[in-house]
Amino acid sequence: MRLVFAREGEAAGLAAFLQRLLRYDRAAAVRLQASSEALAVFGRAPALDVIVVRTARLAEAAELDVTVSAGELLESFDAAGATVPAAVTGSAWAGLLPPRSGWIPHPGLPPAADLRGAVGAAVAEFKSRVEILPEDKRTRSELDRIGADIWGRTLGDTPLPLRAAHAAHVFGLLSPDAEATLLTSGPWLRLRTPYGSVAVRRTGGLPGLSVSPV
Repeated sequence: MRLVFAREGEAAGLAAFLQRLLRYDRAAAVRLQASSEALAVFGRAPALDVIVVRTARLAEAAELDVTVSAGELLESFDAAGATVPAAVTGSAWAGLLPPRSGWIPHPGLPPAADLRGAVGAAVAEFKSRVEILPEDKRTRSELDRIGADIWGRTLGDTPLPLRAAHAAHVFGLLSPDAEATLLTSGPWLRLRTPYGSVAVRRTGGLPGLSVSPV
């Protein structure tokens, strides 16, 4: 199946998203969902306990719901679109996606520029706390503990953890000139920007993930 994007630059944006995902996990899979002219690409952000969603507009209507190799999908990209590769057996997270509807706005989220500032400060804090540890104390469990302390903090007057904003920044969704909004649906929180979303469950987390920052 061939996907043709409606706007110039859509292919490049999605390709960059896949490249970032593959830096985390060379064997990454993504779930593709298309309805009419809207395409959503879902990926797991390892260590941050979130699902990242990159969206695009299609030039032609399509109906699709399949999990594929992120690497194979990336290899199929050209300037106008991509070819959907063969389906793969997805990880547990691919069967636990946020809902398509039922989202309601949640107030209290800081402006996008402040979110980026909070992420930068948190990254600096993590590095400084790790640097002062003796070498024999820099264990995976200790790094996870520091990461959980920092990235579990909430943003503004919301329940959204800082790791969601970090994921949005890492995956190119958090632009200083485009506002972000917070939505909720059941146990899910969704940080939405014009370029896509980051979704996180308030309880339970996602299967098979840790909270070590990267």
